[in-house]
Amino acid sequence: MSEYKREKIVKWRAGYRFQFEPAQNKYVILYPEGMIQLNESASEIGRFIDGKMTTDQIIFQLIQKYPDAAELAVDVDDFMQVAQQQHWIDFV
Repeated sequence: MSEYKREKIVKWRAGYRFQFEPAQNKYVILYPEGMIQLNESASEIGRFIDGKMTTDQIIFQLIQKYPDAAELAVDVDDFMQVAQQQHWIDFV
């Protein structure tokens, strides 16, 4: 497992897919064994995970979208660390 660093590109792990699920009316992560329903904050972060951007770039994009959000970088860091521990994402 690659160590979490903001300057590394983040991507969904092979076999994991982020998408909007109409039946749940929310964004989810689908994987072979099931589905993870995401809250609104996690969904906003997940929408930027495209295998091309670093965590720093994702934070920058979110700050542009939500300039008044306090502690936004901390929230993104927390999500990335949990997502990595749960094996939803990889860093390259």
